[in-house]
Amino acid sequence: MFSHVMLGSNDVAAAGEFYAAVLAPLGLESVYQGEDHVAFAESEAAQPWFWVTKPYDGNAASVGNGTHVAFLAPSREAVRRFYDVALALGGQDEGAPGLRPQYSETYYGTYVRDPDGNKIQAVCYAPDS
Repeated sequence: MFSHVMLGSNDVAAAGEFYAAVLAPLGLESVYQGEDHVAFAESEAAQPWFWVTKPYDGNAASVGNGTHVAFLAPSREAVRRFYDVALALGGQDEGAPGLRPQYSETYYGTYVRDPDGNKIQAVCYAPDS
């Protein structure tokens, strides 16, 4: 359904380091690195890609109100690792790992803000994994 998702950053090098560590527990790796953008995916040949970039219009990156990107996690443990790594690298807590029964019986997720303020999430739908 998606080709890619892109978030803005004012410091792409720092954001690249943050996301490389945060997305590793989810099985995602850096598949492209440039001066003004970095991309992550399961492999270079796989889609979708997740991009972090300086805005193309030259203005400062800003956060979208009501916007977040949710990454699919293979297990609840991966959700917890995503959260712990994000906080250790300067991310801000927006909702600790846990069940969210208002979404579904097995919806286990967490929310954080990256150092640029973008809201990201890891979610696992598998029962008690």
